[in-house]
Amino acid sequence: MADDKKVDKDEPLEAVDRVKVVQEAAPGDDEEYRWHTGLNRPTGVPDAIEFIDVHKAFGRNKILRGLNLGLPEGKISMILGPSGTGKSVCIKHMVGLLYPDEGDVVVHGESVPNLRDEELFEMRKKFGVLFQDGALFGSMNLLDNVAFPLRQHTDKPEEEIMDIVNLRLAEVGLTTAGDKMPNELSGGMRKRAGFARALVLDPDIVLFDEPDSGLDPVRTALLCELIQEIHKENGGAYTVITHDIMSARRVAEYIAVLWRGRIVEAGPAEELFNSDNDFVRQFLSGDAQGPLGME
Repeated sequence: MADDKKVDKDEPLEAVDRVKVVQEAAPGDDEEYRWHTGLNRPTGVPDAIEFIDVHKAFGRNKILRGLNLGLPEGKISMILGPSGTGKSVCIKHMVGLLYPDEGDVVVHGESVPNLRDEELFEMRKKFGVLFQDGALFGSMNLLDNVAFPLRQHTDKPEEEIMDIVNLRLAEVGLTTAGDKMPNELSGGMRKRAGFARALVLDPDIVLFDEPDSGLDPVRTALLCELIQEIHKENGGAYTVITHDIMSARRVAEYIAVLWRGRIVEAGPAEELFNSDNDFVRQFLSGDAQGPLGME
């Protein structure tokens, strides 16, 4: 894809001030907003992932407009924002499925756009990903779906693979479902199966793309509880992409609010839920009155 060019390795990246930066809204934005970044590491711990002045467009459609964001190590972070603001595009940049037109994306100190193909392949092993509907292989039963990454990326014997798979299935409450096919599972079970598969390689970073999509409120609450429990046990950096405010209130330790390709505000969850920013207040309260309208 023409837009997905890699950054020139000999071209120095522009330095980014690690103190909290304030940016004016991009030319053409209707409202005058100041955009905060999370690069000051307000949690007091290093960042697992950093976006540094990232721009991304598809033709004339500008998706990311100078995105600056740090997602802290060891925390459950949530990127919140209305539909169509670039949340899923952020995930694709983290794992190198898309490259920025300008700027940099850094994972554990490594510039993703500057990685060679073999380095990118190894870097992706740091990630586990839970897709919106679990993204299970329809021709495989649950055991084989969860075992797939281990068979592809390790030389472990089959007995050890099955031990790991059964452990992960037990963690997500699917001990007796291993022989079932994906079409025999409910939506919530598919999500949990996808979560088990995301964990089998013991990833440092787990990404969740709209994990509550298609779930009723009770199953959403149960999935949020499961995410908290497994994060407490395993640690790592969890990043959840969502627009569901109740999910954020349940599990988020760190929140970044994305709108029009930039961060409106980012910081510890308790600070964001008490924000005096008009956009953040409107989005988190679901109020019809405010700067966020029908677009």
